[in-house]
Amino acid sequence: MTSRTVTLLDVARAAGVSKSTVSDALQGSGRVAKATRERVRAVAEELGYRPNSAARRLRRSSTGAIGLHLPQTATRLDYYMNLAFGAVARAQEEGLDVVLLAPAGGASGRVASRVDGLLVIDPEVGDSAVPGLLDAGVPVVTGERYLGPAAAPSGAVICDNAASLTALLDHVTERGARHPAVLAPAGTSAWATALRATAASWGQEHGVAVALRTVPFAATPQEAEETTLALLRTDPAVDAVICAPDGAAPGVLRAAATAGRTVGTVSDRTAGSTTSDRTAGSPTSGRTAGSTTSGRTGEAGAHPRTPLLVASCVDGTATRSAEPPVTAVDLRPAAYGRACAELLCDILAGRTAPDTVRRHAWALETRASTAPPR
Repeated sequence: MTSRTVTLLDVARAAGVSKSTVSDALQGSGRVAKATRERVRAVAEELGYRPNSAARRLRRSSTGAIGLHLPQTATRLDYYMNLAFGAVARAQEEGLDVVLLAPAGGASGRVASRVDGLLVIDPEVGDSAVPGLLDAGVPVVTGERYLGPAAAPSGAVICDNAASLTALLDHVTERGARHPAVLAPAGTSAWATALRATAASWGQEHGVAVALRTVPFAATPQEAEETTLALLRTDPAVDAVICAPDGAAPGVLRAAATAGRTVGTVSDRTAGSTTSDRTAGSPTSGRTAGSTTSGRTGEAGAHPRTPLLVASCVDGTATRSAEPPVTAVDLRPAAYGRACAELLCDILAGRTAPDTVRRHAWALETRASTAPPR
């Protein structure tokens, strides 16, 4: 192995420590034990590791900036814009500017020469820029974990995404749903992967057939509408739709209207009972798939007035201003961006040890799309 091919990750693997520990040991920073620091330096010398010029400049002085890498779909989603504003606000308190990196990324050396550290948000395995950013020679904090094979970040801020979808599924079940559906995001981010896995595991645990449909990570309302219409036509027993992508839930509401499905709570349902037409938000009793109903019959025997519960995995302007307003998980994106920037600032300042993982809290906001009538 030549000096031109040796990276921090090579040294970390040979020394049996993390990449961030190697970086701190070689730069004389962080909280690294003396014995570990000496071992890392010995391994680096043996392998012939040589830091690049950008890294040497970073050891001598600060650039006064951190980099922010967002998914390529970020400009279309309110969630990431709010997250970015939160990160900028926290960095400014530390006297740091934030450099928004181009979605395509760039050579890690060029990135490292411009910033003291990096925030990499919702890293996708399929994003070719991420491995280079993780091995750029500066501290890196990820928003959610990176599931691909690359250098470990210096820290991470994570949400319990499995718990948030579980809360939504439990909620619609408590409101009377017996055949929920999830429009889960495609992609290889930790968020998307967790939602797809949770939809399947929750159904197995509860003995419920969860109708899982995959939509684009940043699905538009139109894409959500088309997917929901197809779902309701092929599976008319569906009585709740949980839409994952940010801003796409209004498309589910439009699909419900097109299919003649009112949006609101389903309650007190028993097999073989009858129901009457209802308006959005009013109670319906005793309905199950295949039960008899009054009024006209829709496609595949489904009653067009059967209530449909609607919820979203991401709260935002679209869910709050919809008619009816949509129950959603508030991921608190501005606070999340702030938490990511704070962890990176703490690592840069030596206030927090590398390899720190912090958790970010979410909240379930129940609204008229699933709430009982007043």
